[in-house]
Amino acid sequence: MAQPGEKTEVLGYLRVVLEPVIRLVLRTGVTWREFAELSKAVFVDVATADFGIRGRPTNASRVAILTGLDRRDVRKLRKAADEAPTKGYQSKASQILSAWYHEPDFLDADGGPAVLAVEGEGATFAELMRRYAPALPAGAMIRELKAAHAIEELDDGRLRAVKKFYVPSGVSPERLRLWSSVLSDVANTIEHNLSRDETQPTRFERRVLNLHVQKKALPEFRALLEAEAQALLERLDDWLAAHQVVDDRDGEGIRLGAGVYHIEDRLDRRSKASRS
Repeated sequence: MAQPGEKTEVLGYLRVVLEPVIRLVLRTGVTWREFAELSKAVFVDVATADFGIRGRPTNASRVAILTGLDRRDVRKLRKAADEAPTKGYQSKASQILSAWYHEPDFLDADGGPAVLAVEGEGATFAELMRRYAPALPAGAMIRELKAAHAIEELDDGRLRAVKKFYVPSGVSPERLRLWSSVLSDVANTIEHNLSRDETQPTRFERRVLNLHVQKKALPEFRALLEAEAQALLERLDDWLAAHQVVDDRDGEGIRLGAGVYHIEDRLDRRSKASRS
Protein backbone atom coordinates (compact mmCIF):
# COMPACT_ATOMS: atom_id res chain seq x y z
CA MET A 1 0.00 0.00 0.00
CA ALA A 2 1.37 3.44 -0.94
CA GLN A 3 2.42 5.78 1.86
CA PRO A 4 1.00 9.36 2.01
CA GLY A 5 3.96 10.89 0.18
CA GLU A 6 3.97 8.14 -2.41
CA LYS A 7 0.22 8.50 -2.93
CA THR A 8 0.66 12.22 -3.66
CA GLU A 9 3.28 11.35 -6.27
CA VAL A 10 1.02 8.68 -7.80
CA LEU A 11 -1.86 11.17 -8.00
CA GLY A 12 0.43 13.60 -9.80
CA TYR A 13 1.27 10.99 -12.42
CA LEU A 14 -2.40 10.05 -12.68
CA ARG A 15 -3.27 13.67 -13.43
CA VAL A 16 -0.88 13.60 -16.40
CA VAL A 17 -2.55 10.42 -17.68
CA LEU A 18 -6.05 11.84 -17.24
CA GLU A 19 -5.46 15.15 -19.04
CA PRO A 20 -5.87 13.81 -22.60
CA VAL A 21 -8.78 11.62 -21.45
CA ILE A 22 -10.63 14.57 -19.90
CA ARG A 23 -9.89 16.69 -22.98
CA LEU A 24 -11.63 14.07 -25.08
CA VAL A 25 -14.45 13.67 -22.55
CA LEU A 26 -15.18 17.41 -22.58
CA ARG A 27 -15.48 17.40 -26.37
CA THR A 28 -18.22 14.76 -26.14
CA GLY A 29 -20.34 16.64 -23.57
CA VAL A 30 -19.73 14.30 -20.62
CA THR A 31 -19.78 16.19 -17.29
CA TRP A 32 -17.49 15.71 -14.29
CA ARG A 33 -20.36 14.18 -12.32
CA GLU A 34 -21.06 11.58 -15.00
CA PHE A 35 -17.34 10.81 -15.17
CA ALA A 36 -17.18 10.51 -11.37
CA GLU A 37 -20.13 8.08 -11.28
CA LEU A 38 -18.52 5.97 -13.98
CA SER A 39 -15.22 6.05 -12.09
CA LYS A 40 -16.93 4.72 -8.93
CA ALA A 41 -18.43 1.84 -10.89
CA VAL A 42 -15.06 0.92 -12.41
CA PHE A 43 -13.36 1.11 -9.00
CA VAL A 44 -15.87 -1.44 -7.70
CA ASP A 45 -15.61 -3.67 -10.79
CA VAL A 46 -11.80 -3.82 -10.68
CA ALA A 47 -11.58 -4.23 -6.90
CA THR A 48 -14.12 -7.07 -7.08
CA ALA A 49 -12.53 -8.94 -9.97
CA ASP A 50 -8.80 -8.41 -9.38
CA PHE A 51 -8.20 -7.96 -5.66
CA GLY A 52 -9.78 -11.05 -4.17
CA ILE A 53 -7.89 -13.45 -1.90
CA ARG A 54 -6.77 -16.81 -3.33
CA GLY A 55 -8.45 -16.12 -6.66
CA ARG A 56 -11.93 -15.54 -5.26
CA PRO A 57 -14.02 -12.39 -5.98
CA THR A 58 -13.50 -9.68 -3.39
CA ASN A 59 -16.30 -9.40 -0.82
CA ALA A 60 -18.21 -6.14 -0.34
CA SER A 61 -16.41 -5.23 2.89
CA ARG A 62 -12.97 -5.48 1.33
CA VAL A 63 -14.10 -3.59 -1.78
CA ALA A 64 -15.35 -0.82 0.50
CA ILE A 65 -11.98 -0.67 2.28
CA LEU A 66 -9.99 -0.64 -0.96
CA THR A 67 -12.11 1.95 -2.75
CA GLY A 68 -13.19 4.23 0.11
CA LEU A 69 -16.87 3.71 -0.76
CA ASP A 70 -19.38 2.48 1.79
CA ARG A 71 -20.79 -1.03 1.49
CA ARG A 72 -24.23 0.24 0.47
CA ASP A 73 -22.72 1.97 -2.59
CA VAL A 74 -20.65 -1.12 -3.37
CA ARG A 75 -23.74 -3.35 -3.36
CA LYS A 76 -25.68 -0.85 -5.46
CA LEU A 77 -22.93 -0.56 -8.06
CA ARG A 78 -22.51 -4.34 -8.20
CA LYS A 79 -26.20 -4.74 -9.03
CA ALA A 80 -26.13 -2.05 -11.73
CA ALA A 81 -26.21 -3.31 -15.29
CA ASP A 82 -22.78 -3.26 -16.92
CA GLU A 83 -23.09 -1.57 -20.30
CA ALA A 84 -19.41 -0.85 -20.91
CA PRO A 85 -18.11 -1.46 -24.46
CA THR A 86 -16.57 -4.86 -25.08
CA LYS A 87 -12.83 -4.94 -24.49
CA GLY A 88 -10.65 -5.52 -27.47
CA TYR A 89 -13.19 -3.98 -29.83
CA GLN A 90 -12.57 -4.28 -33.56
CA SER A 91 -14.98 -2.38 -35.77
CA LYS A 92 -16.97 -4.06 -38.51
CA ALA A 93 -15.16 -1.85 -41.02
CA SER A 94 -11.81 -3.18 -39.76
CA GLN A 95 -13.08 -6.76 -40.03
CA ILE A 96 -14.23 -6.14 -43.61
CA LEU A 97 -10.81 -4.79 -44.66
CA SER A 98 -8.92 -7.54 -42.86
CA ALA A 99 -10.96 -10.23 -44.64
CA TRP A 100 -10.56 -8.44 -47.97
CA TYR A 101 -6.77 -8.59 -47.59
CA HIS A 102 -6.51 -12.11 -46.16
CA GLU A 103 -9.45 -14.35 -47.09
CA PRO A 104 -8.60 -16.44 -50.20
CA ASP A 105 -12.07 -15.90 -51.66
CA PHE A 106 -11.43 -12.15 -51.93
CA LEU A 107 -7.84 -12.17 -53.23
CA ASP A 108 -6.69 -11.73 -56.82
CA ALA A 109 -4.21 -13.92 -58.71
CA ASP A 110 -1.27 -12.01 -57.18
CA GLY A 111 -2.49 -12.53 -53.62
CA GLY A 112 -3.66 -8.95 -53.15
CA PRO A 113 -7.21 -7.72 -52.44
CA ALA A 114 -9.35 -8.29 -55.52
CA VAL A 115 -11.40 -5.54 -57.14
CA LEU A 116 -14.97 -6.39 -56.14
CA ALA A 117 -18.34 -5.73 -57.67
CA VAL A 118 -20.83 -4.41 -55.14
CA GLU A 119 -23.35 -7.19 -55.83
CA GLY A 120 -23.66 -10.31 -57.94
CA GLU A 121 -22.39 -13.87 -57.86
CA GLY A 122 -19.20 -15.09 -56.17
CA ALA A 123 -16.75 -12.75 -54.45
CA THR A 124 -18.49 -9.39 -54.08
CA PHE A 125 -18.63 -6.64 -51.51
CA ALA A 126 -22.12 -7.82 -50.61
CA GLU A 127 -20.67 -11.26 -49.83
CA LEU A 128 -18.03 -9.65 -47.59
CA MET A 129 -20.83 -7.86 -45.75
CA ARG A 130 -22.89 -11.06 -45.48
CA ARG A 131 -19.99 -12.86 -43.79
CA TYR A 132 -18.61 -10.14 -41.54
CA ALA A 133 -21.28 -7.46 -41.03
CA PRO A 134 -24.65 -9.01 -41.90
CA ALA A 135 -26.69 -6.58 -39.79
CA LEU A 136 -25.33 -3.45 -41.53
CA PRO A 137 -26.36 -1.97 -44.91
CA ALA A 138 -23.66 -2.29 -47.57
CA GLY A 139 -24.26 1.25 -48.80
CA ALA A 140 -23.51 2.77 -45.40
CA MET A 141 -20.33 0.70 -45.08
CA ILE A 142 -19.15 1.77 -48.54
CA ARG A 143 -19.69 5.43 -47.68
CA GLU A 144 -17.81 5.04 -44.39
CA LEU A 145 -14.85 3.27 -45.99
CA LYS A 146 -14.72 5.90 -48.74
CA ALA A 147 -14.75 8.69 -46.16
CA ALA A 148 -11.84 6.99 -44.38
CA HIS A 149 -10.00 6.72 -47.75
CA ALA A 150 -9.77 2.94 -47.26
CA ILE A 151 -11.48 2.07 -50.57
CA GLU A 152 -12.11 3.75 -53.90
CA GLU A 153 -14.84 3.31 -56.49
CA LEU A 154 -13.73 2.67 -60.07
CA ASP A 155 -15.46 4.08 -63.16
CA ASP A 156 -17.31 0.80 -63.69
CA GLY A 157 -18.71 0.89 -60.13
CA ARG A 158 -16.44 -1.81 -58.72
CA LEU A 159 -14.61 -1.25 -55.45
CA ARG A 160 -10.87 -1.43 -54.77
CA ALA A 161 -9.30 -1.63 -51.31
CA VAL A 162 -6.42 0.83 -50.90
CA LYS A 163 -5.71 0.56 -47.16
CA LYS A 164 -5.51 -2.42 -44.84
CA PHE A 165 -6.60 -0.43 -41.79
CA TYR A 166 -9.72 1.57 -41.01
CA VAL A 167 -9.23 4.91 -39.26
CA PRO A 168 -12.54 6.81 -39.00
CA SER A 169 -12.65 10.61 -39.16
CA GLY A 170 -14.27 13.02 -36.68
CA VAL A 171 -15.16 12.55 -32.99
CA SER A 172 -17.86 9.96 -33.65
CA PRO A 173 -19.04 7.15 -31.34
CA GLU A 174 -17.27 4.73 -33.68
CA ARG A 175 -13.96 6.56 -33.32
CA LEU A 176 -14.34 6.93 -29.55
CA ARG A 177 -15.00 3.21 -29.28
CA LEU A 178 -11.88 2.48 -31.31
CA TRP A 179 -9.73 4.88 -29.25
CA SER A 180 -11.02 3.42 -25.98
CA SER A 181 -9.73 0.03 -27.09
CA VAL A 182 -6.32 1.50 -27.98
CA LEU A 183 -5.95 3.35 -24.66
CA SER A 184 -7.01 0.24 -22.77
CA ASP A 185 -4.40 -1.86 -24.59
CA VAL A 186 -1.56 0.56 -23.78
CA ALA A 187 -2.60 0.88 -20.13
CA ASN A 188 -3.00 -2.89 -19.71
CA THR A 189 0.47 -3.53 -21.14
CA ILE A 190 2.06 -1.03 -18.73
CA GLU A 191 0.06 -2.34 -15.77
CA HIS A 192 1.11 -5.90 -16.60
CA ASN A 193 4.80 -4.94 -16.74
CA LEU A 194 4.59 -3.09 -13.41
CA SER A 195 2.55 -5.73 -11.55
CA ARG A 196 3.76 -9.06 -12.99
CA ASP A 197 5.60 -11.60 -10.90
CA GLU A 198 8.95 -13.09 -11.93
CA THR A 199 7.32 -16.10 -13.64
CA GLN A 200 5.53 -13.91 -16.19
CA PRO A 201 7.34 -12.45 -19.22
CA THR A 202 7.21 -8.73 -19.89
CA ARG A 203 5.14 -7.41 -22.77
CA PHE A 204 7.04 -5.36 -25.35
CA GLU A 205 6.61 -1.63 -24.67
CA ARG A 206 9.19 0.82 -26.00
CA ARG A 207 9.30 4.33 -27.34
CA VAL A 208 11.87 6.54 -29.05
CA LEU A 209 11.97 10.19 -28.02
CA ASN A 210 14.13 13.29 -28.36
CA LEU A 211 13.41 16.55 -26.51
CA HIS A 212 15.17 18.92 -28.93
CA VAL A 213 14.11 18.07 -32.49
CA GLN A 214 14.03 20.85 -35.08
CA LYS A 215 10.42 21.97 -35.57
CA LYS A 216 10.91 22.20 -39.33
CA ALA A 217 11.69 18.44 -39.40
CA LEU A 218 8.15 17.51 -38.29
CA PRO A 219 6.72 16.84 -41.79
CA GLU A 220 9.69 14.61 -42.63
CA PHE A 221 9.24 12.70 -39.36
CA ARG A 222 5.54 12.19 -40.06
CA ALA A 223 6.30 10.76 -43.49
CA LEU A 224 9.06 8.49 -42.12
CA LEU A 225 6.90 7.21 -39.26
CA GLU A 226 3.89 6.54 -41.46
CA ALA A 227 5.98 4.64 -44.01
CA GLU A 228 8.08 2.58 -41.59
CA ALA A 229 5.35 1.93 -39.02
CA GLN A 230 2.79 1.05 -41.69
CA ALA A 231 5.20 -1.47 -43.20
CA LEU A 232 5.84 -3.03 -39.78
CA LEU A 233 2.14 -3.23 -38.94
CA GLU A 234 1.35 -4.84 -42.28
CA ARG A 235 4.01 -7.52 -41.71
CA LEU A 236 2.63 -8.18 -38.24
CA ASP A 237 -0.91 -8.26 -39.60
CA ASP A 238 0.09 -10.88 -42.17
CA TRP A 239 1.76 -12.98 -39.45
CA LEU A 240 -1.29 -12.76 -37.18
CA ALA A 241 -3.60 -13.76 -40.04
CA ALA A 242 -1.36 -16.74 -40.83
CA HIS A 243 -1.55 -17.93 -37.21
CA GLN A 244 -5.23 -17.39 -36.45
CA VAL A 245 -7.45 -20.25 -35.30
CA VAL A 246 -9.03 -22.07 -38.22
CA ASP A 247 -10.56 -25.13 -36.55
CA ASP A 248 -10.60 -27.04 -33.25
CA ARG A 249 -7.21 -28.60 -33.95
CA ASP A 250 -5.59 -25.17 -33.50
CA GLY A 251 -6.79 -24.90 -29.89
CA GLU A 252 -8.31 -21.86 -28.22
CA GLY A 253 -7.66 -18.46 -29.80
CA ILE A 254 -6.24 -15.47 -27.93
CA ARG A 255 -6.35 -11.77 -28.73
CA LEU A 256 -2.85 -10.70 -29.81
CA GLY A 257 -1.35 -7.70 -31.57
CA ALA A 258 0.79 -4.57 -31.38
CA GLY A 259 0.33 -0.83 -31.81
CA VAL A 260 2.47 2.15 -32.89
CA TYR A 261 1.71 5.78 -32.12
CA HIS A 262 3.09 9.27 -32.86
CA ILE A 263 4.43 11.27 -29.87
CA GLU A 264 4.24 15.07 -29.95
CA ASP A 265 3.57 17.57 -27.16
CA ARG A 266 0.69 20.02 -27.24
CA LEU A 267 1.26 23.73 -26.83
CA ASP A 268 1.68 24.62 -23.17
CA ARG A 269 -1.83 25.01 -21.76
CA ARG A 270 -0.81 27.55 -19.15
CA SER A 271 0.63 29.97 -21.71
CA LYS A 272 -2.58 29.65 -23.71
CA ALA A 273 -4.71 30.32 -20.62
CA SER A 274 -2.67 33.41 -19.73
CA ARG A 275 -3.49 34.95 -23.12
CA SER A 276 -7.25 34.40 -22.75
